[in-house]
Amino acid sequence: MRTYLIVAAGGALGSMARFWLSGAVASRYGETFPVGTLVVNVSGCFVIGLLAALTGPEGRWLAPGWFRPFALVGFLGGYTTFSSFSLQTLTLVQDGDWPGAAGNVAVSVLFCLAGVWLGALLGAQLNAPPGS
Repeated sequence: MRTYLIVAAGGALGSMARFWLSGAVASRYGETFPVGTLVVNVSGCFVIGLLAALTGPEGRWLAPGWFRPFALVGFLGGYTTFSSFSLQTLTLVQDGDWPGAAGNVAVSVLFCLAGVWLGALLGAQLNAPPGS
């Protein structure tokens, strides 16, 4: 039961962070193209790659047992917005903006994969012994 509460707390905080950041980006750049969702997804992918590398069995950071469920499942699960991405892409399709929908899919997938990769690379660098 404790783990469920930890995941729920992380999810609540992640959802609030997503709401704030996505709204801040949308207010600055507009809502025609879902830039706010893209920023949230890419940053969430980067952070999950980084934290997974740093706190995994080979990682340099000794995280307490509650940290990974809180951060990776709860916070980042609430923070990243794949369901929002999917709905916004469908809306673009329904509005007849096929190039926008295809661009959103392509850019989101490529950037999110790049975010995970770069986060994992940074985590591996931070895991490396000093001077190596």
